[in-house]
Amino acid sequence: MADKRMFTRKVTDDDNFMSLSSSAQALYLHLSMSADDDGFCNQVSLSMFKAHASVQDLEALLAKRYVYQFENGVIVIKHWRMANALRKDRYTQTSFREELAKLRIKENGVYTLAETDEGEMVAAWLPDGCQVVATDKDSIEKDRVEKNRVEKSREEKSQSARAREPFFAYADSQADASLTQALIEWLDAMAQTGRPLDNREQGAILDKLRAEFPRDEWISAITRSAEKKWRSVFRRTEDRKAAQQEKQRAAWSEMPPAEETDRLIRLTKQMEEGGVDE
Repeated sequence: MADKRMFTRKVTDDDNFMSLSSSAQALYLHLSMSADDDGFCNQVSLSMFKAHASVQDLEALLAKRYVYQFENGVIVIKHWRMANALRKDRYTQTSFREELAKLRIKENGVYTLAETDEGEMVAAWLPDGCQVVATDKDSIEKDRVEKNRVEKSREEKSQSARAREPFFAYADSQADASLTQALIEWLDAMAQTGRPLDNREQGAILDKLRAEFPRDEWISAITRSAEKKWRSVFRRTEDRKAAQQEKQRAAWSEMPPAEETDRLIRLTKQMEEGGVDE
């Protein structure tokens, strides 16, 4: 896969693109830099981390159709082929073949979804002059080895990116397998909703757990949020009521400040001696 990526000013200088937030524009650039030779990227969380972007920034790119996202979370850069063309000896076809088959390519090089039935089938597209792959046994074996190498490298990069997420960084520091599994299930549940928890949200959740929850309640709170697909953690109703009652009892039991006590004593004495002027 090539290391260099190109961008076209037809996209980046367009008023529609310039109306995006700076973090959304940065996310578009990082997604493009992480994309393969067909414009597909499965490192969305890592790109959001690099761009200091939020879920709202990703949603803005999706809403304005600068990227398409598939059910498995993989995205493709819509205008990829307007700027990126590779020589036949440098081009590596994407491993996301099923997603590729759902796209068409217009005459201007823009991807469009297959449902629109516009343009040429992308799955059959190859760079100009690209030779047909030989079908002999050695070539097939070579392709299989190369594919395994690419997939292994992609998996290693994915694990490395995951380790940088606040949830996993904290779980790893605690060496708690149960906590790690609970966090994984919650992240998977949120990813299924199409709005995964970003790094900022994960950090805020950890801060809330530390501040408001006893350590032995963390896993149950995380599991409860995963089951209900909540974007944060919440105390059970009875726990909240008990905490509020305890707080109220503590407030009632507190002695008033010495100055207030002295003032009340003086007022009481004045009332006994003849009243207090209003």
